[in-house]
Amino acid sequence: MTETTEWAFPERLQPRQENLRFDLDAALQSVVQIHSEVPDEAFTAAVLGTERMGHGVVIGSDGLILTIGYLITEAESIWLTTNTGAVVPGHALAYDQVTGFGLVLPLGRLNLPSMQRGSAASATVGESVTVIGHGGLEHALDAKIIARREFAGYWEYLLEEAIFTAPAHPQWGGAALVGHDGKLLGVGSLLVQEAAGPETVDANMFVPIDLLEPILEDMLQLGRPARAARPWLGLYATPLQGVLVVRGLTQGGPAQRAGIKLGDALLEVGGEPVSGLAELFRKVWRVGPAGSQIAMTLGRGRSTAHVRVTSADREDFLRKPRRH
Repeated sequence: MTETTEWAFPERLQPRQENLRFDLDAALQSVVQIHSEVPDEAFTAAVLGTERMGHGVVIGSDGLILTIGYLITEAESIWLTTNTGAVVPGHALAYDQVTGFGLVLPLGRLNLPSMQRGSAASATVGESVTVIGHGGLEHALDAKIIARREFAGYWEYLLEEAIFTAPAHPQWGGAALVGHDGKLLGVGSLLVQEAAGPETVDANMFVPIDLLEPILEDMLQLGRPARAARPWLGLYATPLQGVLVVRGLTQGGPAQRAGIKLGDALLEVGGEPVSGLAELFRKVWRVGPAGSQIAMTLGRGRSTAHVRVTSADREDFLRKPRRH
């Protein structure tokens, strides 16, 4: 199955070669479509679906592709499509829970240019960038960086400084964020609402490419970074009137096994109060690696409850890719 390419950005939103200092056509060719199929019984199937479509960026001379990991997590099959319509199978080589990056190895020749990796460290708010999805110029977008800030996701995910751009690309997953020099600055992860002056606008959140370099060799060799796995609780919390409230629990996950219930307020970790997602995650992760016991104080109705959650490595719940 291939993604429809009938839609297109209006020409006024598309990048123009005369305004750029890099070879736009080569950059467009470097972005492929990723179509993955995941078994019904997979751990992530209920949340992320069993068919996932997005993009990936060729970053190696061997065709190695960088994408956002949720597109390939637990994938049983992966198909890669170029702008010319060539289709080759791919293998889910690696996934990093901390950054969200995923790597796909083509199992056939793509014959595409690779995109050089840059650094997002010097990219500034207000800077013009290009967001590229699979499908050529019609699916490429002139955009600006509108924010650089911390991002905390309810699925126990935290970036110290994510990049936000607008206008938003409607097919953001795995899209390439390209700087003025044609180098890759980040990989698309989310569609979000972001403040832009007095207004709130649709924007894309990108994972900065700088986070890849320290872990790339490990991912290539081991399938994941060689760092100790963070403790995972298996709960989804959202802020409500200054308090974090449990809105979801992973079936059979650490939090549910410890007796945490939907609607519980997360008040303390290790006796220290928490009020925000980022603060919650940092205090949980500070306790120790996966397997550590996390002491938590909960608000439950008019009473409080104290539980000890035996954390886990989230990877242990996921289906592993087949070896090729």
